[in-house]
Amino acid sequence: MSRIAPLDPPYAADVQQQFDRIMRGAPPLVLFRVMAGHPRAWEKFRGGSLLDRGPLSLREREIVIDRTCALNACEYEWGVHVSAFGAAAGLSAEQVEATVRGKADATCWSPAEQAVLAAVDALHTRATLDDAEFAALTAHYDEDQILEIILLCGFYRTVSYLANALALPLEVNAARFPR
Repeated sequence: MSRIAPLDPPYAADVQQQFDRIMRGAPPLVLFRVMAGHPRAWEKFRGGSLLDRGPLSLREREIVIDRTCALNACEYEWGVHVSAFGAAAGLSAEQVEATVRGKADATCWSPAEQAVLAAVDALHTRATLDDAEFAALTAHYDEDQILEIILLCGFYRTVSYLANALALPLEVNAARFPR
């Protein structure tokens, strides 16, 4: 059970509208139900404006999110994303496993994806990119995309903190880390 109780339905009309917009008709995630029970935290969470697609492809976005969550040992959010978006993002079973266990330069990734994974790893480990890592990104991505990669890493590190620290129970239909 979550360390902070999630909201139970029925939800207030404005919260239900927010859930509907984010979840597109699916039941709201436990994370969203916990956050929505605390208006200031929910507003700040949604105010990150990273719950939309942004300038990256779905595949690029999911690689960043999955790797960030895996590095933060956040099986909750990793599993939600792999289940909800992995197939649509064209991630193979090998690539999904590589987000958890693989190296950034694994051969299952394109050179652009290797640059993204190296950047995610560097941001996680050192909270910065060196000149070579930044140059590798600029070889494949424009400035808006690079900013989005950095922002996604930070946002999903925060999501990982929330899910892990609140001991959120894994969503029933979500993927599990490879064993």
